[in-house]
Amino acid sequence: MSSERIERVIALAERLIAALEADIAALENGQPQAMKSLDPEVQKISALYAREAAGLNAAMAQAAPETVRNRLMATTARFREVLAHQARIVTRVRNAGEGIVQAVAQEVERRRTIVRPYGQSYKARPGGAMLYNTVT
Repeated sequence: MSSERIERVIALAERLIAALEADIAALENGQPQAMKSLDPEVQKISALYAREAAGLNAAMAQAAPETVRNRLMATTARFREVLAHQARIVTRVRNAGEGIVQAVAQEVERRRTIVRPYGQSYKARPGGAMLYNTVT
């Protein structure tokens, strides 16, 4: 019984690893819309994995044959490694996207702020979005 459950967890983890590796490849190729983890089937597998893994305990793992236990440990280690790598890639892509948005916003703001020094008392004011963040 415990070996069967462990085998199910291993199979689900391997499917999730494949999906995460596909996500990594999609993000590295600049195609975030091709991410497999957004697929409803992968979402279902992820929920099933969480439920099955929550049902495992140390006693069940100890009762399993050594080969199954070793496969479980290796698969779990690989899953954590790939998950961490995917998280780093997603963070990089998000930071790059946010950086581009900030650069565009700064350039728009720079072009909006027109300096017209007609007199000594003229004070350039930021326009647009910054107006809502400052008290005048």
